Amino acid sequence: MDGNGTKMSILKDFLLQFTLMVIPIFSYFTFILERIKKDRLIKLVMTLLWGASILLCMSFPVEYGAGARLDIRFVPLLLGTLYLGVWPGVFLSILIILYRLSFGMSMGVYTTVLVLVVTMPIILFFQNSFLRMKMDKRVMLAISLSIGYCFGGMLFFGTLFGFSFVYLKVQLIHIAFTVTVTWFCTVLIEKIREIHKLRLEVQNSEKFRVISELTGVFAHEIRNPMQVTRGFLQLLDEPDLSYKKKEYIKVSIEELDRANEIISDFLAFGKPSLNTYGSVNVGDQLERVTTLIQSFSLNQNIDFTTDILENCWIVANPQKLSQSLINILKNAVESMPSGGRVWIGCHTTRDGHIKITIKDEGIGMNQKQLDRLGTPYYSLKEKGTGLGMMVSYQIIRSNKGKIKVNSEEGVGTEFVILFPPAPIMEEAKPQHTPLNEERNDFFT
Repeated sequence: MDGNGTKMSILKDFLLQFTLMVIPIFSYFTFILERIKKDRLIKLVMTLLWGASILLCMSFPVEYGAGARLDIRFVPLLLGTLYLGVWPGVFLSILIILYRLSFGMSMGVYTTVLVLVVTMPIILFFQNSFLRMKMDKRVMLAISLSIGYCFGGMLFFGTLFGFSFVYLKVQLIHIAFTVTVTWFCTVLIEKIREIHKLRLEVQNSEKFRVISELTGVFAHEIRNPMQVTRGFLQLLDEPDLSYKKKEYIKVSIEELDRANEIISDFLAFGKPSLNTYGSVNVGDQLERVTTLIQSFSLNQNIDFTTDILENCWIVANPQKLSQSLINILKNAVESMPSGGRVWIGCHTTRDGHIKITIKDEGIGMNQKQLDRLGTPYYSLKEKGTGLGMMVSYQIIRSNKGKIKVNSEEGVGTEFVILFPPAPIMEEAKPQHTPLNEERNDFFT
């Protein structure tokens, strides 16, 4: 029972050492890696973390026999030197010696200094080649150095104080555990580094992909009206075509306007407006936008039904907010080529948020089309680029709004937009109306 208790105690102490070894690694890769970009600062932080790991391992050693102490301080020293370089390795070695001296002069101090003097030059010799190796060879080199250090320390200490069965048993356990922790931590670091590198590559490739797609769409959409305009200008240069000149000029101007609209949408997406924000009455904005769209759709047999509450105040850029609402309303009108009805509403929810609804009886969308809505180069219109809706999404989100789209093919589409209220206007919001009992749970 006593022997089993001793084994469990040693195992428990080694597992504590392992935990103290792993925590700094996870702390760095979880909380620091994404926030620090300079190499020198990264080395400094990582050196301090390895140093903290060494101090913790030495503060909570595995104790056995008559005052014998074992720890895995070599693992953070080894990994810190191999990954960070010469000076971090020297700093960590000095830290070990100074902390060992704090316990007083003893034979253990001389043993520590001698083992470090013998081991560190070997580690530093392999340090440069270690960084150029592939993952598998790095792991093997770290394990080999760890085995060499442990056997060297065991032979040196045993030569001075003699070998015994208990001593050899605990030393072999120490070697096995140190080598296992070295293998685990090296593989863990390599895997995390590999994942981080792959994530950066994916992010960069995604940026290039979006730029490539946007450029392709932009060039294609601009080329179409330019080619049409060029063709009509060539026709205008022909003799005896005076009776069609007005028609050609009209079409050319329309195509140039379309090209200008595409460029404006592209610029609005790539470089958001820097105009100042202020308190905006969404109700007034909706009234103006509805009037504008009604004039746009006079000959399209579209009926507009509005239910707009007064004093729906939010903090936003009024020009950009109008632009996003116009884009959405225009899409609603264009989705009903045979006519129909558009419902426009603005109310407050139970928690005071401003809720805008725009619903149509258009062609609707399926789930796959809904998922792609608001992305570049995607549009259900024959001559659409998708930039207008993408800009609308960007404007709403930049004003801290949320947007949800419900749609069914052949039935219609409903846009639901939710904005936080303007703080200075919260006292003016209406009270005790049925519409105020609506919740915005679908955003949670």
